[in-house]
Amino acid sequence: MRTKLLLSAALSAMLVFPIVSSAKTINGEKLADEQVFTYRLLDDIKSFDPQINTDIEGSGVIRDLFEGLMNEDAKGELVPGTAEGYSVSEDKLTYTFNLRDAKWSNGEALTAHDFVYAWRRLVDPKTASEYAWYMELMGVKNATKVVKGEISSDQLGVRAVDDKTFEVTLEKAIPYFASMTVHTSTFPVLKSVVEKHGASWTKPENIVGNGAYVLSEYRSGEKVVRERNTNYWNNENTIIDKTVALVINDENQALTRYLAGEVDKTNIPSGQYPRLSKEYPKQAVSNPYSCSYIYWFNVGEKGPESLKDVRVRKALSYAINREVITDRILQGGQYQSYNFAHQKTAGFDLPEIDYAGWTQKERDAKAKALLAEAGYGEDNPLKLTLNYNTSETHKKVAIGVSQFWKKTLGVDLTLSNNEWKIHTTKQQAGEFEVSRYAWCGDYNEASTYLDLLTSYSGHNVSGYSNPEYDELMAESKTMENPNPNYAKAEKILARDMPFAPIYQYTGAIMLQPTLRGWPVDNLMQTYYSRNLYIVEK
Repeated sequence: MRTKLLLSAALSAMLVFPIVSSAKTINGEKLADEQVFTYRLLDDIKSFDPQINTDIEGSGVIRDLFEGLMNEDAKGELVPGTAEGYSVSEDKLTYTFNLRDAKWSNGEALTAHDFVYAWRRLVDPKTASEYAWYMELMGVKNATKVVKGEISSDQLGVRAVDDKTFEVTLEKAIPYFASMTVHTSTFPVLKSVVEKHGASWTKPENIVGNGAYVLSEYRSGEKVVRERNTNYWNNENTIIDKTVALVINDENQALTRYLAGEVDKTNIPSGQYPRLSKEYPKQAVSNPYSCSYIYWFNVGEKGPESLKDVRVRKALSYAINREVITDRILQGGQYQSYNFAHQKTAGFDLPEIDYAGWTQKERDAKAKALLAEAGYGEDNPLKLTLNYNTSETHKKVAIGVSQFWKKTLGVDLTLSNNEWKIHTTKQQAGEFEVSRYAWCGDYNEASTYLDLLTSYSGHNVSGYSNPEYDELMAESKTMENPNPNYAKAEKILARDMPFAPIYQYTGAIMLQPTLRGWPVDNLMQTYYSRNLYIVEK
């Protein structure tokens, strides 16, 4: 017996895409003649390859160039993508996705074999994807063995039943499995193009995708342009003709260009939301956003000896005045954080973390005592280097933390700034002491955060490993209610402190009054240019 889900493709298209009337109006508003969406990027895109990309901003581009099995709507609900729907076996271990008649941007028919190739490619050690572990989290049969190189990728639990039927076999029932297919690492790629061009396959002149747009121009560190893909299966209901991403490192410069009408969407600079929300009440937006801002402590082989002492790590974390950071520096509605999973995550019960209930005065006193116990003080000051990537906000937070640590603990902290690619490369290589990081959820469930700290995680750059923690997270996969395990896992992190949680995000952004369709109510802030449109002023 199989359960059938999401089989009405015609209805789903109406729900997901804005439908244009013959008079070119939507909800009584007339569409602008020029449908170009321009927005600000903080950093350059590291990769347009779905199986290689690790960046949030890169994912936004890839969702335009490619399309996975399932998508999210403006509320964050699961809706059909390249798959019209799917069915689940009675034991919940086999998912069968029924693909719609879709094409690649070069006109070739898209088939289930393209998904098989992409999923195998993701876990193949030769690909060296930082997201190979994601397929392990999904519970796909044999994923762990393939990732470890014990068996070949063709033994992964995926197959093309026929050209329009993609089947996935799981080792354990994952209740949120379908929602995990929204992640860009699971998107299809065309084997012939990848193999023909090798590492150059994602260049504008070579890349072939199945999304609503094609990559028409890319200038590293400057701009990313994508234009309508006329072969996209629902091109007739796509309104935006061109999306332009401009790389602007300086958030204040980005705001100036926004106010001049040069960009349609930008992030609000730290400290400016209160003013902007009063001056531009219909443009300044702040909603919960599934990301957590942390400082990694390197407890691995390359980390400093001082950070291998949990008393030092706790002292550093306790001495951070999160209220000052959220209420005085950021001022965008961000949440003070003492745990990892974002508190607005669906179904997540925020656990009680001991030091979260202390006053800052109590945290500072405990921090001083712990650092003294560890042997650091005026005669032997703790010396560390904090890495952060280029951003005015990251700089302000880093300066604030350096002041907290200097005043409370006498720490001699050196600040080291690098652009994004260098920053993340150092993290992956373990070449840091303390490092700024933010993790944004891949799907709306607490495990997307907590799995990151497992010893087998591809993104756990701290060197942290705890068998008890690994067991809790492994056990949680098949639990009807995993929250008790999540609470225990969060308390272990608070006890071991492999990182200092600082704050949880809100999407504090500016949106031009003519822009429609931005998913402000989607906790994941998963947007697709094809769902946007611009109305006349």
